[in-house]
Amino acid sequence: MLQGIVESLTGKKEDIEEGQRNKIKGKVVLMKKNVLDFNDLSASVLDRVHELVGQKVSLHLIKNNKLKGKVGKAAYLEKWITTIASLTPPEDTSYNVNFDWEEEIGVPGAFIIKNYHHSEFYLKTLTLENVPGHGPVHFICNSWVYPTDKYKTDRVFFTNKTYLPNETPAPLIPYREELMILRGDGNGQLQEWDRVYDYAYYNDLGDPDNGQDLARPVLGGSSEYPYPRRGRTGRPPTKTDPNSESRIPVLMSLNIYVPRDERFGHLKLSDFLGYGLKSIFQFLLPEFKDLCDSISNEFDSFEDALEIYEGGFKLPDGPLLKSVYDNIPLELLKDLLPVDGEGLFKFPMPNVIQEDKSTWRTDEEFTREMLAGVNPVIISRLQEFPPRSNLDPKVYGDQTSTITSNHIKNRLDGLTIDEAIKNNRIFILNHHDSLMPYLRRINATTTKTYASRTLLFLQNDGRLKPLAIELSLPHPDGDQFGAVSKVYTPAEDGIEGSIWQLAKAYMVVNDAGIHQLISHWLNTHAVIEPFVIATNRQLSVMHPIYKLLHPHFRETMNINAIARQILINGGGLLEATVFPGKYSLELSSVIYKNWAFPDQALPVDLVKRGMAVEDSNSPHGLRLLIEDYPYAVDGLEIWSAIKTWVEDYCNFYYTSDEKVQADTELQSWWNDLREKGHGDKKNEPWWPKMQTRKELIDSCTIIIWVASALHAAVNFGQYPYGGYMPNRPTVSRQFMPEPGSSEYDELKINPDKVFLRTITARLQTLIGIALIELLSRHSSDEIYLGKRDTPEWTTDVQTLEAFDKLGKKLGEIEERIIEMNNDEKWKNRVGPVNIPYTLMYPTSEDGLTGKGIPNSVSI
Repeated sequence: MLQGIVESLTGKKEDIEEGQRNKIKGKVVLMKKNVLDFNDLSASVLDRVHELVGQKVSLHLIKNNKLKGKVGKAAYLEKWITTIASLTPPEDTSYNVNFDWEEEIGVPGAFIIKNYHHSEFYLKTLTLENVPGHGPVHFICNSWVYPTDKYKTDRVFFTNKTYLPNETPAPLIPYREELMILRGDGNGQLQEWDRVYDYAYYNDLGDPDNGQDLARPVLGGSSEYPYPRRGRTGRPPTKTDPNSESRIPVLMSLNIYVPRDERFGHLKLSDFLGYGLKSIFQFLLPEFKDLCDSISNEFDSFEDALEIYEGGFKLPDGPLLKSVYDNIPLELLKDLLPVDGEGLFKFPMPNVIQEDKSTWRTDEEFTREMLAGVNPVIISRLQEFPPRSNLDPKVYGDQTSTITSNHIKNRLDGLTIDEAIKNNRIFILNHHDSLMPYLRRINATTTKTYASRTLLFLQNDGRLKPLAIELSLPHPDGDQFGAVSKVYTPAEDGIEGSIWQLAKAYMVVNDAGIHQLISHWLNTHAVIEPFVIATNRQLSVMHPIYKLLHPHFRETMNINAIARQILINGGGLLEATVFPGKYSLELSSVIYKNWAFPDQALPVDLVKRGMAVEDSNSPHGLRLLIEDYPYAVDGLEIWSAIKTWVEDYCNFYYTSDEKVQADTELQSWWNDLREKGHGDKKNEPWWPKMQTRKELIDSCTIIIWVASALHAAVNFGQYPYGGYMPNRPTVSRQFMPEPGSSEYDELKINPDKVFLRTITARLQTLIGIALIELLSRHSSDEIYLGKRDTPEWTTDVQTLEAFDKLGKKLGEIEERIIEMNNDEKWKNRVGPVNIPYTLMYPTSEDGLTGKGIPNSVSI
């Protein structure tokens, strides 16, 4: 009845049967703004008012024929007013649309949509049900459509057909040039409806207007601080420093500009991650501080540290706690503030202490995590003894290791040092050169730590055992005098055993910081963002390489933008919880100087670190020198599956090297990426020239690997291993106790207390655990490697068959991982803490699982 009233108000009822044979039926699937933003219910009302006065949503087909892309008559979404979408849970809404059909015009290749409503909506698909002589035609849109007055040109969407630039049907060529709009003009502050992908330096990390202690150097654009580029926002400069971009308030963090199509999907609980990080920063941080002030900022025993998982603790009553409940959505509270029936706040039990509360302290687990933990990408084979430094001796003096043969010769199972090196039996976890240049400044803060080298021996059963840990400090008389170092060797009992446990902790502090800043942030999040930007600036959505890579960029710009607001900014959560403190991002910039794109290929990385040698008789052409290296074993399987898929895909569209060279969009994309996205590296000789199919295949394989499997390997194990801070401390606050000191005497009496007062304090622990617990979760709308958000993403049957082959291969890899984890021969896959290695297991449920490879860096 309501629809009849509406039709009476808006004009004559259409004669349904008249001209039926000259119509193409279509179905549009979209999600209304008021469904996604339950705080803006007015959007629904205003959109209905616009419908009543004839301001509707129109669609015009663009005919794919010789008539120069003739634009068809307007067709309108039907029954907008009477179609009510569910708010709980949010769901898609379907609308019918009927287009005029002229037989001689041909199959539509694109359509224009005009939104005359008050509010934007998320357009998912348009399907034409039965185009004469063709059948169904699919348009995969997945884009926000704002009201027409927000755009300078019409919004155009293409069918799911794939075209190289020089093969594009002539009528569609003018519309392919919408890329000009996406590049922007480099001017002005960008608004949420702007679809601009542009580059900027990391000049928004500091906040000098709020004090020099929050000022940070600009990263990118200089030889001193090179860095990948981020997405431009166009905010005005700070008042204090014209080279720094002003920041938006923490409360507004979710409004930081990224192109709207790059924002989180609605199933992340209305920007679940954004709310979560904002909540930790704004609400939980003061509550945790109050708690630590009221009881003690120290854990007095390991039993005390376990209380946050087992017994729980009550947050102090007060106005701040009320603000938590007033400001965080109910569903999110269950995750951020998990409380039991007595109102006690507690964290989930991390896997590393689920079965046994002390096995993490064993040397076996300490070394196993270098191969199968959250940072398995650092260990390398020792090729000279003693280890040497690559630091400039004119600046840093002699930094050669002080580990001698006397320290290790009795632990080599009967081999000499030369024999052990020749037989590939000695390995090193080397954080010396990365940290030494910054160590003096870092230790001038509340942090007190060392630069470490850890030597390891490969035993006959495939397990590693530690040989020695060297802890080094800058020379007190100046850097040019070299390092002051002490070497510690394994011990189990007495004061020597306690000192050995501390030496391991200092090494893990190094590793945890390098993991978070380099392995995780720099080498996945930061380096991939320029590829996201370049792809959207230079490749049409019809381009085969756009279709190949686009799923691997989902939500990356969004998570990185929120990170700049709350995580990696001056005074942010990362600086508060990781030992380099305010030097964290500056340190990552210095290490970026050594970054090279080809080295990100897993086989290249393994060979470079000396963990594998090329061998044509081995699987994947590599022989691992530690056969039981779970990250590398599973990683090579995933790498190979990705590469086979990329080869099948690229060889289908590019039948010769000449086609690669002639692809104008592809060449512009690669040039944009090199010259602008990674502009500080543009003159490096190692960049692929992008002249051959092999260069294209290798480059796309690296991009997909970094965005999917590499990120999964270094991200989703954070809580299973680091959720128990004594296992992965991120800060050390006092130096190793020296004989004769009161700390040394206390170490004899109460070693656990000294250990806990050396590593991360209670407040930093609570913040750090809350953070990594959130970052280790999968959202319910995650899309995993080998999956797409729609089966109609392409029309090319051969491509779909190749993609199906990828899915089947990944399924076989899952079965193989389970089989190997159950085989006791492989001692490093489960270890004494009984955590099966699943970080390379392709699929997962949502939540805290310690497995699953999402397509993209999305958390």
